[in-house]
Amino acid sequence: MQEVIQFASKNPILCIAWIGLLIAVIVLTFKLIFSKVKVINNAEAVTLINKEDAIVVDIRPIEAFNEATIVAEAINLIPTDIKSGNIAHLNKHKEQPIVIVDADGTESRSSGQALLEQGFTRVYMLKGGILGWKQGNMPIVRRKH
Repeated sequence: MQEVIQFASKNPILCIAWIGLLIAVIVLTFKLIFSKVKVINNAEAVTLINKEDAIVVDIRPIEAFNEATIVAEAINLIPTDIKSGNIAHLNKHKEQPIVIVDADGTESRSSGQALLEQGFTRVYMLKGGILGWKQGNMPIVRRKH
């Protein structure tokens, strides 16, 4: 214990940074655990799409969306439209499962939270995004330009 105290006294900035990172990891872990936006894998997404008529919302830029998406019926929305509530054509699907797809699974949570706040009841984010979908050798749909 003496060595820890000695290290901390000689390296206060390093210790503060380490404690800050530890707190950030703990906070993010609790956010993930208690979030109502659930992370689903490819198989769970397929089940929701095929058995429960899930709506796929692809939040990638239109160029990437047009290049490939996971289903032909996917809707392309940008995160700022979702957060501002500019989603009139999506409102009729509030009771259906919504699967949010992004590039790599890192940007979906805030859009999903915004949908929950707007009254959507079942919001999911695809683990790994379109990249994880492709890596899982899942089929993609090329959009017509």
